[in-house]
Amino acid sequence: MIVIQENRSFDNFFATFPGADGATGGCMKGSDSLPRPQTTSSHGCPSGDQWVPLKEEDLSEPCDWAHGRHNFLTDYDGGAMDEFSTEGGGNKCPGEAGKKAYVYTNPSEIAPYWTIAKQYVLADHMFQTQGSGSFTAHQDLIAGGTILNANKTRSVVDFPTSMPWGCDNTDPKTVTSLLVWEHHTVKGTFDGGPFPCFSYATLRDLLDAKSVSWTYYSPPEPNGTGALWNAFDAIDAVRNGPEWTTNIENSTKLLTDISGGSLANVVWVAPDDNNSDHPAVTHDLGPSWVASIVNAVGESSYWDTTAVIVVWDDWGGFYDNEKPPFFDHWGGVGFRVPMLIVSPYAKVGKKSQGYISHTQYEFGSILKFVENVWGLGQLGTTDTRATSIVDSFDFTQQPRKFTPIASSYSRAYFLHQKPSYKPVDSE
Repeated sequence: MIVIQENRSFDNFFATFPGADGATGGCMKGSDSLPRPQTTSSHGCPSGDQWVPLKEEDLSEPCDWAHGRHNFLTDYDGGAMDEFSTEGGGNKCPGEAGKKAYVYTNPSEIAPYWTIAKQYVLADHMFQTQGSGSFTAHQDLIAGGTILNANKTRSVVDFPTSMPWGCDNTDPKTVTSLLVWEHHTVKGTFDGGPFPCFSYATLRDLLDAKSVSWTYYSPPEPNGTGALWNAFDAIDAVRNGPEWTTNIENSTKLLTDISGGSLANVVWVAPDDNNSDHPAVTHDLGPSWVASIVNAVGESSYWDTTAVIVVWDDWGGFYDNEKPPFFDHWGGVGFRVPMLIVSPYAKVGKKSQGYISHTQYEFGSILKFVENVWGLGQLGTTDTRATSIVDSFDFTQQPRKFTPIASSYSRAYFLHQKPSYKPVDSE
């Protein structure tokens, strides 16, 4: 089960987690509107940069920092990782971010995530497949990339020019943006890509070929479309084929499908806006929503045979201290994001505590794990090079007894929760 959360860097959630590769501060570069600070050489910042201690912030902080391809390259700054300060934060946070992007979330407000990390697996070197935003990130989690041509030189980046982001879009002028690999360089062709209804293969093709069942749970939408966050809405064969009615479900059904014993073999889950960790959502439901899913699985007949993988789709514009380890032809890899793995076979860390995986992962690592577990073969995208997350498991150990994850909101709360009918992200 792949549970997808929104827009948080690793440092924003786990900067202070014991034993993890977090940071207590970072380098910040000045800009035209921000006075250039003085160098603090003791922290290894480039000349003209300031060392900024990360400040504790509420989960419901108001700023939605920009996090598209251009912002990724700006934040990265040629490897200096010092221009997170220059991003904008929407209407509630006008002007440049400055130190406001250099924050970590109060651990007490994301206690379920820390509890999971202390009991199971926290991966501190999971990188986005692309240095881009949520639209392509959700595609990467079903396809390992957004590659459009056989030569693998053209890939989709950022997000379509209008909503909904997929085949349900009714504006024929809607287009996507591209990254093009030519002359040994990746070049951006913004608003020069195709309509967002794609024909490339996804994990669904491999699953169907082996008759392995799958379901994609996404927020309900009043008109029955995939407008509110379903990656398969952008896959023509699914959105315009019979599987749209057999394999696509409202996320409101997930908990009852688990308790009712009707869960598919492979499952993706995208949150309603109510339950997203997306910045500027002004609530604290996300951690409890994830806990309700983990608890439902842990207290069901599925526990001994299920892995729950919780991953955040992009960095959300928040500072992270770890430089991406390499770049490829398709705009990746991007910044670090958190990943949690819950399983009765999850590796056990020191003193019978949670295990911290320092292995370099990317979203293709999750796909490779699924492919290998079910003997599916490979898509041939980033799943080929990625290191599987299998090294975070120990299948020789006795399956662990499940201990419920405490949270502020109960499973009953989410069973009776009304949908927001709002898109989870706009970038």
